[in-house]
Amino acid sequence: MEKLTFYALSAPEKLDRIGAYLSERLIRDVSRHRYGYVCIAMEALDQLLMACHCQSINLFVESFLKMVAKLLESEKPNLQILGTNSFVKFANIEEDTPSYHRSYDFFVSRFSEMCHSSHDDLDIRTKIRMSGIKGLQGVVRKTVNDELQANIWDPQHMDKIVPSLLFNLQHVEEAESRSPSPLQATEKEKESPTELAERCLRELLGRAAYGNIKNAIKPVLIHLDNHSLWEPKIFATCCFRIIMYSIQPQHSHLVIQQLLGHLDANSKSAATVRAGIVEVLSEAAVIAASGSVGPTVLEVFNTLLRQLRLSIDYALTGSYDCAAGISTKIIKEHEERMFQEAVIKTIGSFASTLPTYQQSEVMVFIMNKVPLPSLQQSIEAGKAGENRNRLTQIMLLKSLLQVSVGFQCSNMLTALPSAFLDRLLSAALMEDAEIRLFVLEILISFIDRHGNRQKFSTISTISDISVLKLKVDKCSRQDTVFMKKHGQQLYRHIYLICKEESNVQAHYEALYSMLMLISIELANEEVVVDLIRLVLAVQEIAQINEDNLTAYNRCALFALGAAYLNLISQLTTVPTFCQHIHEVIQMRQKEAPYLLPEDVFVERPRLSKSLDRLGPEVFFWQSKISEVLGGSGYNSDRLSTPYIPQLTDEDRLSKRKSIGETISLQVEVESRNSPEREQRAPAEEITYETLKKAIVDSVAVEEQERERRRQVVEKFQKAPFEEIAAHCGARATLLQSKLNQIFEITIRPPPSPSGTITAAYGQPQNHSIPVYEMKFPDLCVY
Repeated sequence: MEKLTFYALSAPEKLDRIGAYLSERLIRDVSRHRYGYVCIAMEALDQLLMACHCQSINLFVESFLKMVAKLLESEKPNLQILGTNSFVKFANIEEDTPSYHRSYDFFVSRFSEMCHSSHDDLDIRTKIRMSGIKGLQGVVRKTVNDELQANIWDPQHMDKIVPSLLFNLQHVEEAESRSPSPLQATEKEKESPTELAERCLRELLGRAAYGNIKNAIKPVLIHLDNHSLWEPKIFATCCFRIIMYSIQPQHSHLVIQQLLGHLDANSKSAATVRAGIVEVLSEAAVIAASGSVGPTVLEVFNTLLRQLRLSIDYALTGSYDCAAGISTKIIKEHEERMFQEAVIKTIGSFASTLPTYQQSEVMVFIMNKVPLPSLQQSIEAGKAGENRNRLTQIMLLKSLLQVSVGFQCSNMLTALPSAFLDRLLSAALMEDAEIRLFVLEILISFIDRHGNRQKFSTISTISDISVLKLKVDKCSRQDTVFMKKHGQQLYRHIYLICKEESNVQAHYEALYSMLMLISIELANEEVVVDLIRLVLAVQEIAQINEDNLTAYNRCALFALGAAYLNLISQLTTVPTFCQHIHEVIQMRQKEAPYLLPEDVFVERPRLSKSLDRLGPEVFFWQSKISEVLGGSGYNSDRLSTPYIPQLTDEDRLSKRKSIGETISLQVEVESRNSPEREQRAPAEEITYETLKKAIVDSVAVEEQERERRRQVVEKFQKAPFEEIAAHCGARATLLQSKLNQIFEITIRPPPSPSGTITAAYGQPQNHSIPVYEMKFPDLCVY
């Protein structure tokens, strides 16, 4: 061998003839079953190959590969393993010159076949499979970096390589599973087909460029489909974990897009299959957080929401083909529900990987999909339509809650833009108790920026709030602007939710948390005053009981007010205020414990039906609170004014479906909210004559308006220039006088009606109205 190697090195042009001769000998010996000579010939070739790195090696390699192919074709496992080992040695050699004509198709096919070996003997089967995996690893190494050789990323190669590796990953032999732990295993046990396949798959994916990811992932999806591996989802999740950690981070979004496309393709598959795909998506999204979810972020959520809507339809119709109404498969409602929960969890996982501004966009996107009757959405009529709308609303709000839980934004104006907040609060007034609860939880997750939510999970009247260890920051300027803009809207919705008869303990706990978090996160002196007025108005709802609430609802509202005022009095640190609240709570403990949270918000509430015969000493009085807080610099005039919410059309329409009900409700609300409602005369009786008169009057008004417009147009067309100039000059003078008034106000700001304002419930600061908060006359707005 030494002489042969020396001869080959000194006369490299003879190398191809040496190879041809050895190849001829080996083929002859194989056919004659002289395996000793076969081993000698292969060893000679291996040593020549390792020794001779020169430009003329190409021709020699042809002979070498022919011999390896001959060994792999043999039925003898030992020859197959021998051929594979030689090929792996060859694969590790870096050649100086590329080969234009070499083909590896046979080797890919044969090694893939060996990976699926089903030999009767377990040891031999394991050895053959490991040889197959090593062979595939060798092919990849040999071809992946050489553009002139066969493109290993072509689908015809990937469709053989990837499933072969997955097959070995999937089938863990019993002997291996009995191994106590990797640390105690012997060297032989450590090297198993499963571990080798995983290493090979990681290497393959790690070398994949941008354009090759799709070809590498598609066979994985097909393999999981063909072998029904989505349903237990353990193997599928394991595969995609390997994939996501192996590929380059900037390519992560391509894998996610492939999975989304596959989910769409499986729209009519069983719920368990779709749930498996979605679970894998969720895992992949978390891993992709370090890279990028991709440029089409909203498309990801659009796909998931579309699948959610389809699942709701499937569950309601019991058919995958809603149009035909004929189902080829039996749909199980609990499986669809499981799928819906998986989608919602995945939406949360995706959103948590996004930057804040994209999370905000996603929440607006989801909210715009929620069907709301108040905003002229396409609401389906009929029983089936109502069910579909309700389920859609609940699922989308659940998704929104998942996103909002992980959302952190210091600026409430950015976190809750007007259009988003309007739609969200519209859902808060729906008759469905579950939907209202979701809206409250979403609002709480936005407002709670310091993690105080859990401290208000139970309603109680504790004597010392320092045990709660609340995190309180000074209200920022942006928060002040937010409350000026949206405060009344929030108060109105809290007030209206309190009046709902279908409220349960969870609703009151959410309302309590909401009130407390606004007080901690967003409150200045004005907000605190408004919240106290609001809670006193809620007490009045329970006291007067115009809405015929149940005893539980009334007691719950009384208890809610007591718990809130107990905490806010300690936050404001006004001793006289604390004293008044404490006295009323003590009186309730003696006379009416059923008005306190400790008796109401328990598993078996202790209620009283004699709520209309309560004495004045168990109520919180607005006049008394106004007096004690007014003496500490709070706005006593505002405190003494009862809170009356301004109902809007949107509030009324959100619950009503027919126009008749809407009109009657408007009339009722107007009459109830009017200050002179007692003096108002009885409603005029509507007859044929009054209707006729109304129609004639409206026609006459339209005629007058049309005539006025005609005169204005004619004047500007025919009147002399001087007359038009004088008319416009008079209007300009009026405008100038209004502007002069505004400039005077701007230069000398008026004094604050309450003298001083407390910033963090105590520290006084000078107060003046900034320019951007002034109310300008209509003429000044251009």
